[in-house]
Amino acid sequence: MKKLLKSLAFVSALLVLVPAVSAQELKIGYVNSERVLREAAPAKAAQAKLEAEFSKRERELTDEGARLKAAADKLDKDSPALSEAERNRRQRELVEGDRDLQRKRREFQEDLNQRRNEELAGVVERANRVIKQIFDQEHYDVILQEVVFASPRVDITDKVIKALNSSSAASGAASGAK
Repeated sequence: MKKLLKSLAFVSALLVLVPAVSAQELKIGYVNSERVLREAAPAKAAQAKLEAEFSKRERELTDEGARLKAAADKLDKDSPALSEAERNRRQRELVEGDRDLQRKRREFQEDLNQRRNEELAGVVERANRVIKQIFDQEHYDVILQEVVFASPRVDITDKVIKALNSSSAASGAASGAK
C-alpha cells in the first residue's frame, strides 16, 4: 500500500511537471531491483559466498536434527521395555536436545540474515553507483526503482545488470592480478 501511495504521489508530481517541460521530452528510466539482485554477477557471487560460509553450519544442524529424530524413534521402539525412570530420563534428554537445536537454528537464521543483509547492501551500493553513471551519461531526468507498471521502452534493468557484470569482471581481473 505504501509503495502504491508513493507511486501515485510521484505520478501526480510528474503530471504537474509535464507542462513545465513541454518544450523538451522528459527522459525516464526504470530499474527492476529484484531482478538486479537475482541476476547480476555481484549478487550471484554474494549468494555463493553466503552458501560457502554457512553450508557447514547448516549441515551440522541437519545432522543434529537427524540424530534427535533417531533417538526419538529409538525411544518409541524401546519404550515398552524401559523402566519409567529410564523412559523419563530419555524424554528429558530429547526435550533438552530439541530446545538446544531450536536455539541453534534461531541463531543460525539470525546470523545468516545479518550476513545476507551485509552482502546485499554492498551489491545495492554498487548497483546504485552504476545507475547513477547511466543517469549521468545518458542524461536521464529520473530513474525509478519502485513502480506499479513500466513499459519495456523505459526499462534499463538489462543495462544495469550488464554494467554490474562488466564491473564485476573487471574488479575480479584486477584482484586476480594482484
